[in-house]
Amino acid sequence: MKADIYNLKNEVVGTMELPARVFEAKWNPELVKQVLEAQVANRRQPWAHVRDRSEVSGGGKKPWRQKGTGRARHGSTRSPIWVGGGKAHGPRNDKDYSQKVNKKMKRVALFAALSRKAKDGEVKVFENLAIEEPKTKALAAALHGILAMKKGAKRYDVLLVSDLTNKNLFRASTNLQKTKAIAADSLNIYDILNHKNLFIDRSVVAAIEKHYQV
Repeated sequence: MKADIYNLKNEVVGTMELPARVFEAKWNPELVKQVLEAQVANRRQPWAHVRDRSEVSGGGKKPWRQKGTGRARHGSTRSPIWVGGGKAHGPRNDKDYSQKVNKKMKRVALFAALSRKAKDGEVKVFENLAIEEPKTKALAAALHGILAMKKGAKRYDVLLVSDLTNKNLFRASTNLQKTKAIAADSLNIYDILNHKNLFIDRSVVAAIEKHYQV
């Protein structure tokens, strides 16, 4: 598919052919959902944790003898029914939430998401996304004009895809709300779907196709 090439003043300076395999793939909502859920699950850290009866202190001695006291039988104060005892069926930090998705599924879902955004007009190719200084203000001013935002708006909602050598861009984007700079070989389904606009440096279009080849 053909795409216009823009500069940071939002002026069309040329056109280029985008790889059809990447930007004209069939939309597959079921697969995209599966890969997205797997990525979110694989990031999940099970912080909540309770100690079971084998982890609490004390309880080495039987509280009282088995018979003759008139009280119920107990073998240890570590039992979950005792105050200070272990907890039964509570959350554990050794639980594994990860889901396995193979490389082909990830690639197909990634291309489907990129193609959908391109079809919806949310993908723009830029001649060069490099900025002279790692200044948040400079990047914000450029994005403000490109996205035609209202005065005072600070939420840009854009994913910038560039080369890692473009250090100024990566540094400048860290302080902007809903703005993220990412390398071409780090594209993922979550970041693509989590940002409305996708700005791609012309120099990395070929790198995207090469990195995610069959």
